Amino acid sequence: MKQLFKQNSLFLTLSLMLIVALGLALFFIPKGELHLMLCNRHTPTRDIFYRYYTHIAEWAPYVICVLILLLSRAGNAAMAATCIACSELTTQIVKHIVQAPRPITWFAVNMPDVQLPLVDGVRVNQWLSFPSGHTTSFFALFFVLAIILSESLRADRPNSEHGVRLERISVVVALLVQLLCFALAFLGGYSRIYLSQHFAADVLGGIVIGIVISTLCYTLFNRYKDKKWYNFRLLAHFFQKK
Repeated sequence: MKQLFKQNSLFLTLSLMLIVALGLALFFIPKGELHLMLCNRHTPTRDIFYRYYTHIAEWAPYVICVLILLLSRAGNAAMAATCIACSELTTQIVKHIVQAPRPITWFAVNMPDVQLPLVDGVRVNQWLSFPSGHTTSFFALFFVLAIILSESLRADRPNSEHGVRLERISVVVALLVQLLCFALAFLGGYSRIYLSQHFAADVLGGIVIGIVISTLCYTLFNRYKDKKWYNFRLLAHFFQKK
């Protein structure tokens, strides 16, 4: 666990800051007002971007799991697939227990005079708002990706001057990878608010579930890193046979 936090400190620090910021905003600002504050900056360019970007959570996890299986170790692919499956399952269970109304339903009842800024072509859902499944997928996917990439970049280097330079470069690149992964996850979470599919509380719940499930999956699979099956590389095995 300590290794996880050390190698992914930037992603986790930024995520914690976001969780605290959303938590404070939810505590001090009424639910409806906060939603309008966060979703009212619409432009044609942003409408197009968030309309399509939000769908990445629906297909990217499966594509990336396949890529990890092909390009990395089998254990990493198994960890990623387990993380995505467990996070989505957890989200769906909580959704159906809570049965929270989506923004369009909530505003129709509590603030009927408010017209939400909706995006043309986007079908707005009415129920099962908490937590945000897309946000869960975004944070679970990109946190796992940050874990795998950071670990690969910070692999042991030879104990030499050249190795020290490579180590320093790999640390910088790993931090940039974590920053990029967090930015992509953040945009995915915000897209749900921008499109009025979810409230800030729903996104907050999705972030927490995504990170917690990813951490648990890493802790589970980290025990098997020395096993032969974990380190099996599909493409390398295929080309060796060739």
